[in-house]
Amino acid sequence: MQMNPLGRTGLTVSELCLGTMTFGTQTSEAEGHAQIDRALAAGINLVDTAEMYPVNPVSKETIGRTEEIIGTWNAANPARRGDYLLATKHSGEGLAAVRDGAPITAETIPGTVEGSLRRLQTDYIDLYQFHWPNRGSYMFRKNWTFDPTGQDRAATLANMEECLEALQAQVDKGNIRHFGLSNESAWGTAQWLRLAEDRGWPRVVSIQNEYSLLCRLYDTDLAELSVNEEVGLLAFSPLGTGLLSGKYQNGAVPDGSRKSLNPGLGGRETDRVHAAVDAYLDIAARHGIDPVHMALAWCRTRPFMASAIFGATHMDQLEHALASVDVVLGEEVLAEIDKAHRAHPMPY
Repeated sequence: MQMNPLGRTGLTVSELCLGTMTFGTQTSEAEGHAQIDRALAAGINLVDTAEMYPVNPVSKETIGRTEEIIGTWNAANPARRGDYLLATKHSGEGLAAVRDGAPITAETIPGTVEGSLRRLQTDYIDLYQFHWPNRGSYMFRKNWTFDPTGQDRAATLANMEECLEALQAQVDKGNIRHFGLSNESAWGTAQWLRLAEDRGWPRVVSIQNEYSLLCRLYDTDLAELSVNEEVGLLAFSPLGTGLLSGKYQNGAVPDGSRKSLNPGLGGRETDRVHAAVDAYLDIAARHGIDPVHMALAWCRTRPFMASAIFGATHMDQLEHALASVDVVLGEEVLAEIDKAHRAHPMPY
């Protein structure tokens, strides 16, 4: 398992991160506990969750259940809490199931942190992330119509300052250790960095944005920011919600799969996506590489990558993903991937 720097913290994170967003809906507590055990045994040292999980679906009745499942594992394994880094997230504005859609503010942070600590049954959170910015985001397919002209710059910066000061108070209490972003832009990340450095408040160590062979918005301005500011990417959906496995080709919808619960796959099911997947499946087949392994191994080649977050509904999927660490992509494969990307840019 390759280890990569986590910002300027001096810590390293495994190239793969165990995502847990199905714990509590598609994945049972017992299965979730088994996945944590297996992931740690394989060398994974980063587990990611969020206060709003589980998903498929997100509902007010299940909010926090994923953190609770991780919490019961922590309670049963108190001596192992130091074996891994635990990351969770504070939901942003607009999610009615959490705080009635309230934005992230200095007032919401203390209670939200305490709630996560209680559910996670831990004394500290290694990486505390803001799930999406209050002002909105071009993520989740909103890039096609993204318009920032309605933003209030002064209000955005004032909120950032207040939140950073509130985060510093949580660091001082020992509740959180490091701060990360999610679904952020280059401008937003640059402001968080600037304000933190000006005031000595928590510096952003990572950005959790969507990234895969099918979704490469990060390759432009955020890639440059990542490298120069040492803020690594925690890539979510590196398998394109399962599309890159090939399991949804030719209209297939496996029972219990994400697509069986969310037919549009969050806007990823388009007229163009299956042709793009076919191109990557063809590369994998011709070179004798499992397509899941190719997709995850490709993430490892990216210069800004800290860790790729994958989720597994069942243990066999976890085992399958873990085997990707033994796969190294040759120059010919990488060149063909680049050619396929040029032929199928932004399929969703």
